[in-house]
Amino acid sequence: MACRRLDGENYNGYRVAVEEIPLRFHEIKGIIDGHIEAYRPSAVICTGQSGRPSISVERVALNIADARIPYNCGMKPTDETLSKSGPVAYFTKLPYRSVVERLKHSGIPAVVSNSAGAFGCNQLFYHLMDYLARKEAKFPAGFIHVPSLPEQVIDRGTPSMTVELISEAIKIAVETVIQCIQ
Repeated sequence: MACRRLDGENYNGYRVAVEEIPLRFHEIKGIIDGHIEAYRPSAVICTGQSGRPSISVERVALNIADARIPYNCGMKPTDETLSKSGPVAYFTKLPYRSVVERLKHSGIPAVVSNSAGAFGCNQLFYHLMDYLARKEAKFPAGFIHVPSLPEQVIDRGTPSMTVELISEAIKIAVETVIQCIQ
């Protein structure tokens, strides 16, 4: 919802395109590859929800899938390697420190995170970075976790953030990335 608010917006000549990727284990890699081939982006920022209290800019994608709950397709991989030929991990290509500092300066809680987990978000992140490595692509790319919405955590006692604030955080991240590629 937060990303959709930016769909079609232009920032310094760069247009934002938003695509939702369903968490279907065996389809994620192909969907990511297809979107990148179709759009030929100047940068890619994947996002996903977490139970964390802050915007979390991920530093590392791991070559592992270990789901605590099933994916949308019903699969529940355990200790499964995402890419047999890929490295154990990839580092983000986003200016993660700059993004976090700009978010904090704007009054938005933000941290650098060293783990995107071992579920769908990490899988998206890993396959994104693996695409860059396979194609020797040089554009900025990475993953940002956002908190749940308040209405999603009623009676749970877990952290949340409004869709407006999350959308502002993603906008700041986009602007920061654009500054780095100009």
